[in-house]
Amino acid sequence: MIDTSAVSRRSWFQTVTNFFVSMVQKYLPDPYIFAVILSVVVFIWGIAIGNSPMDMVRFWGNGFWGLLAFSMQMVLVLVTGHALASAPIVDRFLTSIAKSIKSHSMAILLVSFISALACWVNWGFGLVVGALLAKKVAREVKGLDYPLLIGSAYSGFLVWHGGISGSIPLSVATKGHLAYELVGIIPTSQTIFASWNLVIAFVLIFTLPLVNMFMIPRKEDTKEVDSKLLIDEKPEKIKAKNTFALWIENSPLMTILVGAAGLTYIIYWFVTKGFSLDLNIVNFIFLIAGIILHGTPRGYLNALKAAIKGADGIVLQFPFYAGIMGMMVDSGLAALISNWFVSVSNVRTFPMYTFWSAGIINLFVPSGGGQWAVQGPITMPASVALGVDPGKTAMAIAWGDAWTNMIQPFWALPALAIAGLNARDIMGYCLIDLIYSGIVISLLLYLL
Repeated sequence: MIDTSAVSRRSWFQTVTNFFVSMVQKYLPDPYIFAVILSVVVFIWGIAIGNSPMDMVRFWGNGFWGLLAFSMQMVLVLVTGHALASAPIVDRFLTSIAKSIKSHSMAILLVSFISALACWVNWGFGLVVGALLAKKVAREVKGLDYPLLIGSAYSGFLVWHGGISGSIPLSVATKGHLAYELVGIIPTSQTIFASWNLVIAFVLIFTLPLVNMFMIPRKEDTKEVDSKLLIDEKPEKIKAKNTFALWIENSPLMTILVGAAGLTYIIYWFVTKGFSLDLNIVNFIFLIAGIILHGTPRGYLNALKAAIKGADGIVLQFPFYAGIMGMMVDSGLAALISNWFVSVSNVRTFPMYTFWSAGIINLFVPSGGGQWAVQGPITMPASVALGVDPGKTAMAIAWGDAWTNMIQPFWALPALAIAGLNARDIMGYCLIDLIYSGIVISLLLYLL
């Protein structure tokens, strides 16, 4: 006889979520293996459309080191953000937020909302802050589902490219961008701050926390955090010795000098450029703030030593994605995908189809700048020919680039390194967010 009471305790939403979580746990390999599999798929696909095997090897090798500068930026996002958060005053602030949380639902709602809002302001800041806050919440509040908590923090990354640090809208607002001769400068009032784009962004910011809350598993299915992941490495205490080297390492003098120079430059940046944040200035702010708040050079060096251990995934995997991007672009695969969607579009469906095509290409070219370089020259002329607002076309690519990050481990690596988890631990939950956000963005691009 079927136990109907047991069935009734499982909501439909939990059932669907548990299915995806279980499927991902069984079939999603380590992110490095995922990158290798994608490489093989693109390699074979490129041959299938007429490139020779040697051509594909050449495209792969030529592109392999194309993300070196970006890889270093991402390592710095992880390391400087982690070191900043471990500063005593920041640690106490995050702890106070975490201690204010009284329930599982409140934890998921708050972490999701803060992460999404922070990512809308600046993606690098939000990516690190969300993961750090989630880890702190897991330390202070018992009985939470840790993978869902970290997945909720990462889900905020969905809105980054629709926000004020979005690389595509900032690019088209700059003279000389790749479609400049065709459409001229597209100001942020027609992209980031367009009413329809703000509706998409803030619908997601305010509803994603609810979606994540609905995914909270039953108590018996909850996977609490392994206490080993929450242990902060304590720096080895060095016995005081009357040497100049130890004195200067533990003196605030160097911190004062570097901090003063750094703060001067940060002030200069905002005075001359306004509230224009790119990844370099965010990392610079993290670095200088961390140095100042740790007080002494030795204190900051100890924090960096603990933080750097999570950077191995970035160092290994980003070159493989650069190789995939090289194959996608040089073989013509990215253009083939984009052209097909353009060919079946009309003035009404064009933004939505552009969004879908961008989502597909993002799986293989997980870089906003790289994706714009691939799709911009194809979609912008088509947009003008169809009479579609170029700003909306640019943002459709941007939203597609952000959308499939939910199932692309590339961007999750810093958050996973902070959390001490594997991609398969959170991607089942992120898949639900992918489906939900895909429906929301598609409908709003079509209707607004």
